[in-house]
Amino acid sequence: MRMLGLDVGERRIGVAVCDAEERVAVPLTIIDRKTEDAASRVAEIARAEGAEAVVVGLPLSLDGSIGPQARAVEAFARDLKGAGVAIDFWDERLTTAQIERRPARGPRRGERREAAPRRRARDDVVAAAILQNYIDARRARAAGAGR
Repeated sequence: MRMLGLDVGERRIGVAVCDAEERVAVPLTIIDRKTEDAASRVAEIARAEGAEAVVVGLPLSLDGSIGPQARAVEAFARDLKGAGVAIDFWDERLTTAQIERRPARGPRRGERREAAPRRRARDDVVAAAILQNYIDARRARAAGAGR
């Protein structure tokens, strides 16, 4: 099943998509929440990509509780449901840190290796990591149920 993955932030929403076989998630786009009707835009992308569900990263606190940012994400998800989009949540704790700790492929053009700054993870790349973790967990559960 094709799905979208979302990394919902206050200013931007990272969007990723997976293939129909649920093998790999890839970054797709970034939505600017200041200039676009984000829920409608996500619903439009879901239709265009043939996505049957949207996996929304839920930023739980480290102790697993629902804090202010997670409540804001849940409110956005309610807007998506109102737009007719099927939603599933995925615990995204530490996903951004996981992406930012990956070794860089090298300095950007014009940078020296030793001068390369620590890069902030792009929102669409974080969305792809959220979706990939979700589909990997689904695959693991299915394999465990088949035993």
